[in-house]
Amino acid sequence: MTPHRQESTMTQKTRVVVLGGGYAGVLAANHLQQQAVDVTLVNARPAFVERIRLHQLAVGNDDAVAGYDDLLHADVRLLVDHAQRIDTATRRVEVASGTALDYDYLIYAVGSTSGAAPEFAYRIAELEDSQALAARLQDVPAAAPIVVVGGGLTGIEAASEFAEAGRSVTLVTGPVLGPSLSVPGRRSVARQLAKLGVSVIEGPTVTAVTAHDVTLSDGRVLESAATVWTAGFGVPALAADSGLRTDALGRLLTDETLTSVDDDRVIAAGDAAAPSGVPLRMSCQAALPLGAQAANTVLARIAGSAPAPINQAFTGQCISIGRDGGTIQLARTDDTPIRVYLGGRTAALVKEQVCKGTLSFLRKEAAKPGAYFWLKGGKRARRIELARA
Repeated sequence: MTPHRQESTMTQKTRVVVLGGGYAGVLAANHLQQQAVDVTLVNARPAFVERIRLHQLAVGNDDAVAGYDDLLHADVRLLVDHAQRIDTATRRVEVASGTALDYDYLIYAVGSTSGAAPEFAYRIAELEDSQALAARLQDVPAAAPIVVVGGGLTGIEAASEFAEAGRSVTLVTGPVLGPSLSVPGRRSVARQLAKLGVSVIEGPTVTAVTAHDVTLSDGRVLESAATVWTAGFGVPALAADSGLRTDALGRLLTDETLTSVDDDRVIAAGDAAAPSGVPLRMSCQAALPLGAQAANTVLARIAGSAPAPINQAFTGQCISIGRDGGTIQLARTDDTPIRVYLGGRTAALVKEQVCKGTLSFLRKEAAKPGAYFWLKGGKRARRIELARA
């Protein structure tokens, strides 16, 4: 075990194991320190990964990592290991090193990744994926074509970053560019991609990928020296493999307090949580409040009180389009996009402040647990009703 700081107490504290050291897991671990709780955070890597900067890592203008030293509260123990199984009957977590951690409560914050990619495609959803792509691009001539598959925010940001670096880029979006955006927001993105020279193909899907080209459903074949796959969504199979119920994509099913429908000692947060079967949009904007609320559920159960249902609101979506452009899509508190957006250089500045601010929130919560606050009033009941209808 790699301690963040050695525990020094004569009394037995409630033991909480947090699985996952991303945005939700770190916020949850820090938030728990409002009370005398013994917290161990298990993460496979010794450093925090800024997933919202992985497209930058691929082109070499950011390393997309930060040290845990100032992101975690001093009393949170960091165990660099990989959780392999949760034994809810004995309340133990088995890890790859062969040891096991006993817990009184467990926060499941294992995060997410992109969907499975074809053999010759590169993903950028994980640190190692982006590092592999960066290494590949060093061997690809600047004039060689690159194809990015996936028209969501990750695909848009990746394509624009490559194009700004001087690459010849084609973005294959599938049915529509930026499906989570409003029509005006999509137009903003499309204009800026065109300005960077990105060729956008809407409609056709990818049917085959080789080491040298990409085949589309309309029969076209695109030359590609490096194909980047940003389509789809997946989560680790740990919950399902441990006998806990999940949704179709593997997210842990919980009630509105983020408590597992199978075990009230297991609480979920972040991308791997599916409260009432209606998960929030994958984003650090959702993950941080979910991390705090998962911690609040644990603290309430320790105190013997009823935990509160989740209550958080969205403000919009922030998209970088290279280093000098961007689109800020504003939204209602239930995450429905409206026709208002910010574009261009102003949006780029806002997005960069959001990226920096995210780490700042974690550091502040580490220094003063309970300091983190979030926007509330997201109308969850209405979203659940519509989803079930």
